[in-house]
Amino acid sequence: MSLRQIVLDTETTGLSAEDGHRIVEIGCIEIVNRRLTGRSLHLYLNPERDIDAGALAVHGLTRERLQSEPRFGDVADRILGFLEDAEVLIHNAPFDVGFLDAELARVERPRFRSCVAGIVDTLAMARELHPGRRNSLDALCERYAVSNAHRKLHGALLDAELLADVYLAMTRGQDSLEIAIGDGRDASAALSAVQWPPAGLRIVPAGADELAEHAATLAAIAREAKGGALWIRIEAQAACPAPGAGGEGEFV
Repeated sequence: MSLRQIVLDTETTGLSAEDGHRIVEIGCIEIVNRRLTGRSLHLYLNPERDIDAGALAVHGLTRERLQSEPRFGDVADRILGFLEDAEVLIHNAPFDVGFLDAELARVERPRFRSCVAGIVDTLAMARELHPGRRNSLDALCERYAVSNAHRKLHGALLDAELLADVYLAMTRGQDSLEIAIGDGRDASAALSAVQWPPAGLRIVPAGADELAEHAATLAAIAREAKGGALWIRIEAQAACPAPGAGGEGEFV
């Protein structure tokens, strides 16, 4: 079973969807099984309204530039089709989802969350991983050595590309041991292929004094447990296997 994720970003005419501000650009990058596929969706949209000066300073998109672009309703099916069945990754998800919900409501479509497999807020994830630190996209690019030198203005596709790289770096520990997704035999085969001990690992055996101290500690624990220590029963079972059990008798 493949894990399909879409990294999504938007640019808008202002800060609040509740005040009637609109989406002017949407960028999406596809990841499947933690690998960038090269598939993307990038659209400019005609917002049918003026753009706040603050927003214009961020993305540089003027109303005149966007006049000939499609309206959201004209491309809603294309957007939802690209996102279908995917887990969507968004930095500061409540902001973008609020705008997407407002746009979908205008064309009488269901709320965004019901149109996708799930939503992951990478800002919340970064705050959990790095509490008390700056977790903007620029800060995360610096922290994870993702080059953003070409980012002069915000752009939905550019920011989605950067966030995809940051997300993969931020969650790299999840694929440190790659086990094929499939039945138990696949997982067992993958595990059996793992070298143990790993190459270069220095093994220092316990000395006689250490072994004696360890045995004394186990004996003290066994006394406290009044003879019920599990390892004693296992050792006894190994030493005296049950008749007919081939050395693998059961114990209760």
